[in-house]
Amino acid sequence: MPPTPSPRRTELLDACYAYLLDHGLTGLSLRPLAAATGTSPRVLLYLFGSKDALVRELLARARHEQVRMMAEVLEDKGDDSGLEALTDRLWDFLSSPAQRPMVRLTYEAFLLSLTRDPGPWAGFAGEAAREWLDLLVRAQPPGTPPAVAEARATRALALVRGLLLDLLACEEPERVAAAMRVTDDSPSPSRKQDSQAHTS
Repeated sequence: MPPTPSPRRTELLDACYAYLLDHGLTGLSLRPLAAATGTSPRVLLYLFGSKDALVRELLARARHEQVRMMAEVLEDKGDDSGLEALTDRLWDFLSSPAQRPMVRLTYEAFLLSLTRDPGPWAGFAGEAAREWLDLLVRAQPPGTPPAVAEARATRALALVRGLLLDLLACEEPERVAAAMRVTDDSPSPSRKQDSQAHTS
């Protein structure tokens, strides 16, 4: 790797990241990556050192890009900075069709990093989880006890992550969004059906 980053290296990193969003991580090969970004495998290896080093840098880029955008969403609190409102805002952002490639890439890297031999993906899940958690902890009202803020953020992120995975798997946005908005006092579908049966 050259001692200092070059404009060409930065340009290729951007192009490789765009390729990753479109094609994902599984089966990533330098030859088609180089062809798609207008360069050669030799140039990529020279600029980034190795395929694994390039993958690690691309994953770091993905994490930093997502965290930056999520921080902007959470900082725009408007009139309501409660955790429920923050979680809803985070969900609206991450579940939008425009964010689907980045969310899919995040989950792919997340799961690959949890395999027995994670290779260049090692540590991604833990780093991403900590960054997301820290965002929601910091976004809560001043004076919230740290342990309480962390517990609330952990539960909120578990909900968002689980529903995002459902959304990626099934592509049923209305059903998944309804699950995000449901409250404990909302009537369950079974009760509605029982009510309709008794009145018919």
